[in-house]
Amino acid sequence: MKSPLNILALEPYFGGSHRAFLEGWSSVSRHNWTVIDLPPHKWKWRMRHGAVTLADRVTAMNNGDSGWDLIFCSDMLNLAEFRGLVEPSVAALPAIVYFHENQLTYPVRQEAERDLHFAFTNMTTALAAREVWFNSAFHRDSFLRGLADMLGRMPDSNMPDKVDLIRARSQLRPQGIRPVTPRHERSPGPPHLLWVARWEHDKNPELFFEVLRKLVDEGADFRVSVLGESFADSPEVFSTAPAWLGDRIANWGYRESREEYEEILRQADIVVSTADHEFFGVGIVEAAAAGGGFTLRMTGGGGGRGSERNEEQAARNIACAEAYFDATLKYGWY
Repeated sequence: MKSPLNILALEPYFGGSHRAFLEGWSSVSRHNWTVIDLPPHKWKWRMRHGAVTLADRVTAMNNGDSGWDLIFCSDMLNLAEFRGLVEPSVAALPAIVYFHENQLTYPVRQEAERDLHFAFTNMTTALAAREVWFNSAFHRDSFLRGLADMLGRMPDSNMPDKVDLIRARSQLRPQGIRPVTPRHERSPGPPHLLWVARWEHDKNPELFFEVLRKLVDEGADFRVSVLGESFADSPEVFSTAPAWLGDRIANWGYRESREEYEEILRQADIVVSTADHEFFGVGIVEAAAAGGGFTLRMTGGGGGRGSERNEEQAARNIACAEAYFDATLKYGWY
């Protein structure tokens, strides 16, 4: 076996899946990790200043002979800028970038909101790395297609060779999860639904609560746990739903305790995703590992978007949820 590597891990946004991934991997790795990170606030600012700030911190702790063998960073770092700013012995190290998400195909409410500067930063980071790791084939393929399309719309210097270069460096490395003890026996009671995602618009919570409201109106007996990180600009539905869900709520809000979080996962019978898309979906994978019955994928409009097609899709989602309820109660599919 080769000797362990000394890895310099750089994470400008040390929260959520980024933190879970680094902490989980480094805790079981045979390699030696130095993790230098920044708090998970204001992601745009982190992508702007992260390379400068982290380069200063690394240079300050290094005396010209780093002892590191490899740089490992996430897509939130401008790796090209970091290499230009950090002291030479670190700048010369080979680098691997892990793409949890990208700013070219990440869902936005209005396409006009997308800042292509951040997408271009993703591209230059990939070009500055020896290997580019993606957490899913969907993520890799959608990013490379989107990158080719973006460059094709530029006035000149369209760089198709750069897309091919990134493709050649790309590898699939699905994000691992911490071991989760599965449930062995279901507790008595009505079906228990679970939402486990960030409280943000790209997860399409309006659709989830639209279906729940319909079930409440029809008198369906169920319990629901709504987990995930909330933010200052979280969708309004998270503020209004508790009033009409009432005692159907079993758990509400983010759980700091890992043990409590896993226990709630084990209680679930139906785990629901209404996300516009998932690059990976750590919470859904963890819920599945906990053995919480079905995973139900809902698609379509929601949120009062109003088209006839979306209303039809919402009706199908409701019918599907009710069928799951019936099967859960009749056949004990827990």
